[in-house]
Amino acid sequence: MKIERPKSAQPLPDDARLVFKGVIFDTYQWRQKMFDGTVETFEKLKRPDTVTIFPILEDGKILLTKQKQPGKDSFIGAAGGRVDAGEDIISAAKRELLEETGYSADKFILWKAIQPISKIEWAVYVFIAKGLKKVSDLSLDAGEQIEAMPVEFEEFMQIALGDNFYEPEIYREIIEATFNEKKKQELKKLFSID
Repeated sequence: MKIERPKSAQPLPDDARLVFKGVIFDTYQWRQKMFDGTVETFEKLKRPDTVTIFPILEDGKILLTKQKQPGKDSFIGAAGGRVDAGEDIISAAKRELLEETGYSADKFILWKAIQPISKIEWAVYVFIAKGLKKVSDLSLDAGEQIEAMPVEFEEFMQIALGDNFYEPEIYREIIEATFNEKKKQELKKLFSID
């Protein structure tokens, strides 16, 4: 499956230069001409892209996760994480699903791909995973504590609107489905087992 990277609302210009290289975030700067003819220094962060996976279990439940990470409040979210250097998007989704849930999937459906913040060069790819098979135990990073949380579709909708749900890139779709029955049925079909 060929997946195109979504474009940023404010792409990094060709003359942007790296001024700081971090562990996750790099900072770029460039000179930008303003509307009055003056020139200002603009900045933008760049970080590795990420994948988010919503697995659908054999019984039709959506497998969410309860997570703890150092320095962060506990949250509910989906499986997912950073795309490693040189790794393609589907391989990253398969790896993160396996590491954080112990499942492999026969089918990955790309739900959406966005760059959510114009000041950060960063794409988020959101997948629905179907045809799951439990193949291993979890293989977590030292900074992760993850507990499986299977939920029914209606419960998922409620959780996704909660304060401690960590997947803001799907918030709009959840809101639309909450107030529009047609959108809700479309979303329910996407999250169905077949």
